[in-house]
Amino acid sequence: MIDSTEDPHPSLSDWHDYEPNLEFDDTELSHPSPEPGTTTVFDDINYSAEFEIPSEDEIIKTTLEADNYEEQLTMVGHDENAIRKDFKRRKFIEFIGTDKQGQPIIAIYACRLPERKDLNSNIFIDFIIKSMEEFVQNDYIIAYFHQGMKDNSKPALQFLWNSYKELDRSFKKNLKKLYVVHPTTFIRMVWFFFKPIISEKFKSKLIYTSSLDELKQSLGLNTLKVPDPVREFDEKINNGTRYTLRGSKSSLKSSRSLENLPKSAQFGVSLRFIIENSACLNCIPPIVRKCVDHLSLPDVVETEGIFRRSGNYARIKELRAKINAGEEVQLSNEDTHVVASLLKTFLRELEEPLLTYELYEDITQFSEWKTEEQRSRNVKQLLRERLPEENYELFKYIVEFLGKIMERKDFNKMTSSNLAIVFGPNLIWPKQEQMSLDEIGPINAFIDYVLQHQDDIYFVDINKKDRGTYD
Repeated sequence: MIDSTEDPHPSLSDWHDYEPNLEFDDTELSHPSPEPGTTTVFDDINYSAEFEIPSEDEIIKTTLEADNYEEQLTMVGHDENAIRKDFKRRKFIEFIGTDKQGQPIIAIYACRLPERKDLNSNIFIDFIIKSMEEFVQNDYIIAYFHQGMKDNSKPALQFLWNSYKELDRSFKKNLKKLYVVHPTTFIRMVWFFFKPIISEKFKSKLIYTSSLDELKQSLGLNTLKVPDPVREFDEKINNGTRYTLRGSKSSLKSSRSLENLPKSAQFGVSLRFIIENSACLNCIPPIVRKCVDHLSLPDVVETEGIFRRSGNYARIKELRAKINAGEEVQLSNEDTHVVASLLKTFLRELEEPLLTYELYEDITQFSEWKTEEQRSRNVKQLLRERLPEENYELFKYIVEFLGKIMERKDFNKMTSSNLAIVFGPNLIWPKQEQMSLDEIGPINAFIDYVLQHQDDIYFVDINKKDRGTYD
């Protein structure tokens, strides 16, 4: 298994050459394959002598295809809007959830890429950037699913190189891991061509994996919906084993809650369970209050990148286990990013999202509310009238705390927009399937709106008499 520490040494699974009609002889690249599903370190030494590493100028002049790469670099004569609509329809890039540390995961599916002749480089790169830009300001992960790429969709090296150069620093710096799923010889060839001109830091982020089940475990995903060609190929190479890739996040968590969890558990259980078994003042779980108290300290709240950077996963896991076992933990000596990640982990592991499954469809319609009056009315109605009491209290508490973070944005660089991107997927998710890029945008916009208008939303608390005094 892949070690999920903060800065893991990437492990590379074996490759599978099931790619038809390769346009070069790869017999000299043969290598004994490990068992499917295992993870091994990719041994560059075994191959480095077999390739004459080209210079950067040679790379830019080289393609793996016979076609003229210039066709990919010029306008193809189609209407730009039509091209963008086609890209969106293909869904070759999607948001598929968050990993164990709350980092957003972007999936890219090679089987859905447009044909090379229809690929306008400027529009394509711009589409990729616009699809990812709201995620790349924070730590994020890419999972590239190579299987199913058609011969007529393989990009030229010039195109890949231009694409890499177009990405600004935040795309490269904040990328924490790049998973290549079901790699083939084509991927290895591309890697050896680009290896001399890619930074060591970027190289260390590359991880090859040979099975969807392994990827799920590495990312901590309970559900993973992939295109049929990817799923069928995975079943084929992994001895016909069918993995449960589709499943309700809630159902998996619910089954966990049926186990003999200690009454002290606060992670991976329902909010109602915590309130019934722990000393919660105003429905605020003890660990949430501890995290907020620590993160509100003057020298902590100004930490640059608070909530954007991920804490050490091993330490977060250790603290989580202690808290669930009923042990007392002191956060005063903990790293700020560990405590911030612990709070996000609590929200992400609730059996049901804090904003509830019931409100998911309404919240994803936020962009359809065109006027300020409509947005104000609908948001207040959702939060005040449709959230259960305990969810209302906890959400309000967290929003007020994030307001304090925003007040110090000149120091911590966390605007309402940045906080919405970080917290959106941790506050609400669908009961079935995965969130799409089309859904995550309205969700983040909803949270952003609440953060910016919290004084107005909570100015008249119609439930205040029943719920007592707020912190």
